[in-house]
Amino acid sequence: MVKSICVYCGANAGASPRFAEQARVLAKALVERNLALVYGGGNVGLMGIIADEVLRLGGEVTGVIPTALVEREVGHTGLTRQFIVKDMHERKAMMAQLSDGFIAMPGGLGTLEELFEMLTWAQLGIHSKPIGLLNVDGYYDSLVAFIRHATAQGLVRPQHAELMLVESAPDTLLRRLM
Repeated sequence: MVKSICVYCGANAGASPRFAEQARVLAKALVERNLALVYGGGNVGLMGIIADEVLRLGGEVTGVIPTALVEREVGHTGLTRQFIVKDMHERKAMMAQLSDGFIAMPGGLGTLEELFEMLTWAQLGIHSKPIGLLNVDGYYDSLVAFIRHATAQGLVRPQHAELMLVESAPDTLLRRLM
C-alpha cells in the first residue's frame, strides 16, 4: 500500500512558471490522497514550493538533507520531520527507504541522477516500488525519446523502459503509481 511518495525536483524554480504551478497541483493531489511527501529537505526552488504547499494544505512532509546543505542555509525548518544525514549517498538511501513510490518533476542533474538510480535499483530487483516522471509541458520529452532510442538500440530492455511511468498531469500519474 502506498503511503508516501518521494518527489525529486529542482533546487531552482526553472524558467517556466508552470513548473511551480504543477508542484502545487502535485502537492494538493498528495494531500487529497493522504500521501506523505518525502523529499530532499530544502527550502529553495521547486523543492521548497512543493514542501510549503503540502504543509499549507495540512499534509505530512519528511525532508532528508545532508549536513553540508544545512550549513549552506538551504534546509527547510518547518517540516513534519527532518533528517540530517552525513552525505548524498545516505540521503538517497534514506529517501528510498522512507518512500513507497517515486516521482521526478522537472529538475536538473541531481533529479536525473536520483531518477536513474531508482530505475536502476528497480531493474536490479533492489526494490519494486513504482517510479513516475511528471512531464510538465514536455520538459522530459527528449529524455523519454532517448529511452525509446536506447531500447530500440538493444541497450535497455523494454520491460526496464516501462518501469518509468510518464504522465503530464499529477492526478493521472498518482493514479498509475497507486
